[in-house]
Amino acid sequence: MNSIKLIDQIQMQKMITRISHEIVESCSTFDNVAIIGIKTRGEFLANRVRNNIKEISKVDIPFGTIDITFHRDDFSDRLIMPKLSASDIPFDVSLKQIFLVDDVLYTGRTIRAAIDEIFSYGRAEKIKLAVLVDRGHRELPIRPDFVGKNFPTNLSEHIIVKMNEIDKVDEILKVVK
Repeated sequence: MNSIKLIDQIQMQKMITRISHEIVESCSTFDNVAIIGIKTRGEFLANRVRNNIKEISKVDIPFGTIDITFHRDDFSDRLIMPKLSASDIPFDVSLKQIFLVDDVLYTGRTIRAAIDEIFSYGRAEKIKLAVLVDRGHRELPIRPDFVGKNFPTNLSEHIIVKMNEIDKVDEILKVVK
């Protein structure tokens, strides 16, 4: 495999900051707003966005994480045993405007699974999607509301987001197989 660094730590922080500001600008009030990150890297990204929002707006919005493993449409097709972790949504999602955060948007199937998981907790008023990278190749009619960067890829390429919290580095790579 051959990898190419697309984004370094400084560029990545700028992308996260811009997404955070765009989310703040889209909200007239934070009374019914919450942020949910899709495990694993979406969780860390969502936490960074939440911290930026707190710094910008002086409001601490509710935060949760979701594991979409059991909502995936390819769950039974996978031959490996998935790593399971529990979703943690410590607030009522009913009538909330949810900002759903993930690192890479590809086919849209992960987002569909995440929406299913959110609705298992209640009926959100609205769900908006924020992603660090949109690489294209959608299979479902899903589009992000907030995007750090678009990196169109071909099917033999993959986008890898590394985050300091688990990878000890912040960077975005394109991997060619």
